[in-house]
Amino acid sequence: MLKDKTVVLGVTGSIAAYKAAEIASQLTQAGAVVNVVMTQGATEFISPLTFRALTGRPVVTEMFDVTSEFSVEHVSLARSADIVAIAPATANVIAKLAAGIADDMLCCTVLATRAPVIIAPAMETNMYESPITRDNLSELKERGFVIVGPAAGWLASGREGLGRLADIGDIIGTIRRILGKNGDLAGRHIVVTAGGTHEPIDPVRCIVNRSSGKMGYALAEAALDRGARVSLVTAPVSLRAPVGADVINIGSAQEMRHATESVASEADVLIMAAAVADFRPKSVARDKLKRSGSGLKLELESTPDIIGTLKGDFVKVGFAAETTNMVESAAEKLKQKGLDLIVANDVAASDSGFGADTNRVTIIDREGIVEALPLLSKREVADRILDNVARILAKPES
Repeated sequence: MLKDKTVVLGVTGSIAAYKAAEIASQLTQAGAVVNVVMTQGATEFISPLTFRALTGRPVVTEMFDVTSEFSVEHVSLARSADIVAIAPATANVIAKLAAGIADDMLCCTVLATRAPVIIAPAMETNMYESPITRDNLSELKERGFVIVGPAAGWLASGREGLGRLADIGDIIGTIRRILGKNGDLAGRHIVVTAGGTHEPIDPVRCIVNRSSGKMGYALAEAALDRGARVSLVTAPVSLRAPVGADVINIGSAQEMRHATESVASEADVLIMAAAVADFRPKSVARDKLKRSGSGLKLELESTPDIIGTLKGDFVKVGFAAETTNMVESAAEKLKQKGLDLIVANDVAASDSGFGADTNRVTIIDREGIVEALPLLSKREVADRILDNVARILAKPES
């Protein structure tokens, strides 16, 4: 979603200005064209050369810069922008924007643009909690500005409180979500399951698989980038939830079934990327089981088949984690469970499947079309899966 998009990144005179360098870097790596506009105060904290090196683009710092490639800079920047993000935004700049004062290059650009504007405040707690600052932010929000943060934590003053710049992931996630609101899945509700379920043995032990949840989270993020409303039903993972997703945390397969049934009733698409345990202990000990020399015997029973039993007027996408006969086994699973698509991957491969950042998958649909993808990042795989989902959704009903 960020590829070839033009982001105007405004940087103001806050100690958090150094974090804007990481924002610029991540946006550039994602394929965005990043034009940085710095206030004079910002240049006291970080050099314009830093941003030029990270973005490969000229950095605008003055109202009248005859060396800049932008003609009538604020108008040129404003017209080129797909989105404007001010991170960090000081109380001073927030006040000037609320009052419509355009006495620096950044404020001029914001007032001249028709692109959406994101503001990420960063300041000392008392400044943020001042009624004047809160009124200014409320005024900007009413005008359509998107406010991200601030977060709580240690501040430059040595105190702890509200006023830290929002997490970089939240800022970039908000940029992605706004840019994707008119994507090919806009208006669609997509339910994604992710992670490996935990089946309890006793209060401290459980049966679990090696799923990291990365594929499901990549699908949720990709769907958000394409304008969908996303419900993410997730087992325990060590991942940051995509900004904008409605996250439902569960533990066991039974909990995942109940949660998925609840949200899928109004869904357009269900993507079961979770690695749901096939078996669970038949009984769960109330107290922690003690070690004994004779070992431990567990009697297991099957867990509920979630995707095979869920009924509804939605596109059903399943996954088949296989180690042998991958395509044949996946095609049979697609028929048995009444799926529209199935994604088969070889989890025995070291560069694909559980825990890896990449995947080599084969996508199969009801017509028997088999698309074998090369090794790709899980985000790239997610987009290829959603390409097929969008194609199915676009088909006229027979």
